[in-house]
Amino acid sequence: MNTALNRNVLVDMFGATEGTALRAKQALLVVAGIAMLAIAAKIKIPMWPVPITMGTFAVLTIGAAYGARLGFVTILGYMIIGALGFDVFAGSSAEKFGLEYMMGGTGGYLVGYVLATVALGMFARAGWDRSAGRMGIAMLVGNALIYVPGLIWLGMLYGWDKPILEWGLTPFLVGDALKLALAAIILPAAWKLVGRARG
Repeated sequence: MNTALNRNVLVDMFGATEGTALRAKQALLVVAGIAMLAIAAKIKIPMWPVPITMGTFAVLTIGAAYGARLGFVTILGYMIIGALGFDVFAGSSAEKFGLEYMMGGTGGYLVGYVLATVALGMFARAGWDRSAGRMGIAMLVGNALIYVPGLIWLGMLYGWDKPILEWGLTPFLVGDALKLALAAIILPAAWKLVGRARG
């Protein structure tokens, strides 16, 4: 990865770039990002062997589009709202909201969401979001950062004698591959559109 980490991300390419107007833009982006994460978590697309939820797609694309710092603030805001008991997560229900839900089987994946958001923001700052190939690699890394703490958490919560991979990994691989490919195409395509608009 480029060590400079100083290239523009997509949200830098429109609106204010300094002062109070920049802070207002960033606040609006955080609110919009939290709303997008909450909506995406509830979207379920029929797929084999399990339905595809769009939460991870939103996490990875927001990280890449926002950069590490703004992405971190956005995902942290999302987690705080979820911890307060609002129904913003994929599996939360009337019986289980807030911290109780977050400390259940999904807890490790939520930690992974934060890690993946920051990592994708760093990849984007290094310019990896301009190329479908590099973006695909960045998305793979982001997915790994979601799954590793998720699976570790499941093992610690339920015991390593349980079929942890069957519960928390293998059913989701097909859907995640499709989401990864979609995100790897969308981000570079967005940059091309930005280039044309400014050309």
